[in-house]
Amino acid sequence: MTTTSHRSPGSTITSDRHPVITTMAGRALAVLRIAFGLTFLWAFVDKLFGLGYATPAGKGWIDGGDPTAGFLGKGTSGPFADFYHSLVGDWWVTPLFMIALAGIGLALTLGIGMRIAAVSGTVLYLMMWTAALPPETNPVIDDHILGAITVIVLALVAAGNVWGLGRWWSGVDAVRRYPWLR
Repeated sequence: MTTTSHRSPGSTITSDRHPVITTMAGRALAVLRIAFGLTFLWAFVDKLFGLGYATPAGKGWIDGGDPTAGFLGKGTSGPFADFYHSLVGDWWVTPLFMIALAGIGLALTLGIGMRIAAVSGTVLYLMMWTAALPPETNPVIDDHILGAITVIVLALVAAGNVWGLGRWWSGVDAVRRYPWLR
């Protein structure tokens, strides 16, 4: 396999070892990464301040509300409902959930820590999927499963390197020493 030049937006670059995605595909994946990141960040901000979207005004975390209690207590169904009901009011649930939303959102938006974002995002998506089984519109797949697949793919293709800080992040000493931080 030979290396082709990177001249046109749709050109494919290959090396002796790994095919590389086209410039346009890299940009499309960057847009997808940023959009998913902003989705997580929006959920964090709405739950933090109670902006009246998913979290009613005056019920935000800073107002003393519990962003997880309503869903875990009343919105869960299916075979795991009792497990999720048992988490309501546990001191660690809401802070961990909020940290996850902010951390995954920042990682995806900035293009850093993509492996950690993929693993934690997948866990969060799968937990949300199992909280309301079976899905309403399809017996198996819903937006949570598609989201989990998406964050995994974004990490696998190093989507943080295009319009993100992924290349810089990969050069940080701690990240070079511990590649799982990529």
